[in-house]
Amino acid sequence: SHRRGPRADMVPEIAAAVGFVSGLLRTRGCVSEQQLQVFSGALREALTEHYKHHWFPEKPFKGSGYRCIRINHRMDPIISKAAGQIGLSLPQLYQLLPSELTLWVDPYEVSYRIGEDGSICVLYEAAAAKPPSSYGMLTCKNQMMLGRSSPSKNYIMTVSS
Repeated sequence: SHRRGPRADMVPEIAAAVGFVSGLLRTRGCVSEQQLQVFSGALREALTEHYKHHWFPEKPFKGSGYRCIRINHRMDPIISKAAGQIGLSLPQLYQLLPSELTLWVDPYEVSYRIGEDGSICVLYEAAAAKPPSSYGMLTCKNQMMLGRSSPSKNYIMTVSS
């Protein structure tokens, strides 16, 4: 039996990213469920197309900048295009979405940060761990995450109490 290599499709990662952005639109309650479905489908197709030749499961961080979805007082063109399909204008999008949002969609891991110095939250992490080659790499994201690897126990206590 031949060994299966790394999974080449992007389905779970893109689903996580699309679900996250749709969820942000949903929380404001101005967008109908039907619109959200159309938006999700359009965004999923656009991302699949955009990432097609920029997806390297054996080197998960390669092309990360290209795949990164970003709102930085400028709307990410992929999001605005999908939103256009449900008639959302740019001003409406700016009201519905955070003004600073970075969404990293990489093989095996999807994470986001709201605000330029917000903490990074992981949306999706594959159970099949990333290839060993990626561990030693210090990407800009890893460097930012190093600081949050061990929160002190008191901190955890105050949050739960």
